[in-house]
Amino acid sequence: MKNTFLILFLLYFLMGCNDQKLTHQETVTKYYNARDEANYNELKTLINDSITITAGDYIMPYAQDSFYEEFKWDSVFRTSYKIVELEEKNNQVIISVTLKSARLKFLKNNPMTCQYKISFNSGKISKIEELECKDADWTIWKKEVDSLVSWIKKIIRNLMVSLMI
Repeated sequence: MKNTFLILFLLYFLMGCNDQKLTHQETVTKYYNARDEANYNELKTLINDSITITAGDYIMPYAQDSFYEEFKWDSVFRTSYKIVELEEKNNQVIISVTLKSARLKFLKNNPMTCQYKISFNSGKISKIEELECKDADWTIWKKEVDSLVSWIKKIIRNLMVSLMI
């Protein structure tokens, strides 16, 4: 009995020491599942201490705290993520993801499928670079953004006038 307990204890200890690292593809899959489930606690275990997101000319560096703010903003729009394609090339992952959200619906580009290149540092996601959103209609997107900005300016102007009265 004593030997059985000792063997089981050693076996448990050895299995616990087996540090199983996620593959890059598993890390990316878990990342998008956590985004889809709005699970920041899971998300922060998958990203590096700092992460950079690039989209077109925009380069947005984040620490984990500031990335949480981006995460909350995205969550407001109830964005859903569905992985369409995933492959690893040169220690990076190229992924196609279909996104759906209230924001994209307002901008008349819902759903939208985008391709990203994801880079790693010490096994964690350190950079997400938007490569293309092949089905996006940027002309409609810009028209809707301009319309929203104009509407907000009008609301603010009217609010300022009413406060002065």
